Formats: sequence, C-alpha cells, structure tokens
Amino acid sequence: MFEGVLIRAYGGFYYVKKGDEIWECSLRGKFRLGKSSPALVGDRVMVTPVRQNTGRIDEVMPRKTELFRPAVANIDQAVIVFAVENPEPNMTLLDRFLVLAENAEVLPVVCLNKGDLLTSRRDHEWLKLYKRIGYPTIITSTKLGEGINELRQLLIGKTTVFAGPSGVGKSSLLNAIQPGLELKTGDISHKLKRGKHTTRHVELLPLNKGGYVVDSPGFSSLDLPQMNKEDLAYYFPEFTGFIADCKFNGCLHHREPQCAVKDALDAGLINKERYQNYLLFLEEVLQQERRY
Repeated sequence: MFEGVLIRAYGGFYYVKKGDEIWECSLRGKFRLGKSSPALVGDRVMVTPVRQNTGRIDEVMPRKTELFRPAVANIDQAVIVFAVENPEPNMTLLDRFLVLAENAEVLPVVCLNKGDLLTSRRDHEWLKLYKRIGYPTIITSTKLGEGINELRQLLIGKTTVFAGPSGVGKSSLLNAIQPGLELKTGDISHKLKRGKHTTRHVELLPLNKGGYVVDSPGFSSLDLPQMNKEDLAYYFPEFTGFIADCKFNGCLHHREPQCAVKDALDAGLINKERYQNYLLFLEEVLQQERRY
C-alpha cells in the first residue's frame, strides 16, 4: 500500500499521482468516509496495488479543507477569476464564492482578468473595494502579459483552485502561467454573453516550480453551503470589527435595533452593495434552516 494524491476522477475511475507515476484506481466497494463525497480531487489517499499502475483506493486521509463547488479537497487558496468585460463582472456571484471560501477556510485571491479591456473608473473602484476589505487582488491580461508573473509567484508550493464564471479566461491564464498545460480555451457566446464551458471536469495539475493548480468548470450560479445564520456575518470581513458592539447577542444585522454593523453602513464604512448581498444570502440561509 502507498500514499498518493488524487488528481482526477472521471468515468468511475480515480487517477492517483505517486511520484512521477499515474495510477488508475477503483474505489473500495465497502469504502465509506462519512462525508458528502467518498473521494475528491486533492485528497491524499492510500492505494493497494492490483496490477501495474492500477490499484484500489482503500483509505482517504483526513482533509484540511473542502470546497463543494468546485468539489476539491486540501486546497490552500482559491483564485476567483472575473473578467473586466465579456462577461461583465457580477459582484453577487463573486461575494457568493468569497463566502464559500471563508466558510471552507480557504484563502481567496480576487483576480480581475482581461485587464487590457480596463477603461472605466468603476472597474478600478470595484477592485479597490475588495483590496480595502483585505482580500489579495490582482489585475491580469494574457494579451499584455500583465500580472502573470505576480500570479505565478502566488502559486509556488501551494494547491490552488481557479474558479469563476465561464469565459473569464481561467484556462488561458493557466496556459500563460505554465506553457505546456495545453488547457482547452473557448470563445464567448455573443448571444448569451457567457462563456462556453471548456473545462468539463476538475483536475489537479502539477506546476514546474512546485504546487498544484485546479482548473474547474465555470459556473453561472452558486448555492451557499449549509451554515448557521449567525456565522454568515463573519464571512464578510468588514463586518467583524463591529459585530461585538451590537446590543443583542445573535444580532443578524437586519431588522435589529442598535446594530453596530448597520451604523457602520450608515457611516459609509461598509459598502452598500456588499451589505445588500449579505441580506440576500441571509435570506437563503434562513430558507435552508426552514427546510432542514
């Protein structure tokens, strides 16, 4: 038996990297992990050899992190990619993924791609907002080569998932970071202003300078994971400095009186659009509670 890294799951088979070798594995029939998925890309797994370069996964090691969209394990950071335009950036979708990353204790990096199209002041203000909140931010352009080396340095020695809507250029970025990955790229559907899904599955890709990247299928919508309603506000970092000053324990920062978060909003210390997204997500979390 040996330990390896699950780099791809496709068609009922699990592909495990052991050194320079790739082993095609099945999952043990009675295997149970007790989690939502028995084995995820990024898992450290124990494999029993069956034949040459084929084996059986008998154990999944404990995970340090887990994302459910995309479904990956043991991620250090998530580069959340949005484009300046084609498609237009969607702050609500970005905030959803930031909540997912915060919930999973994965470091998020906000990446604004297609920087060669950056012309409006609003785009700059949009990125500055997230930088002020405390998120690492970067502007990239594969056309101009802007930000590519900076992004490449962020990836060394870490396991990083690239996530974002279809058509924002995730695969093109990865091809620029490490020529030879040869990831498929696609054009934008002009009718829908959305990208064509060129990545069909989640796969862990080794980097020459150490670490892994995960290219994942794009998405146009995103559900929040189950969570306690009181926890949601802590996934908005700009709220956390005010929560302790709310009059009521368990304040949801919505209709409660003497709420320090709402006072900060009125004082211009919290962005109104971010707060509206918080209320939108809060309603979803409350609906989850009512269902379960």
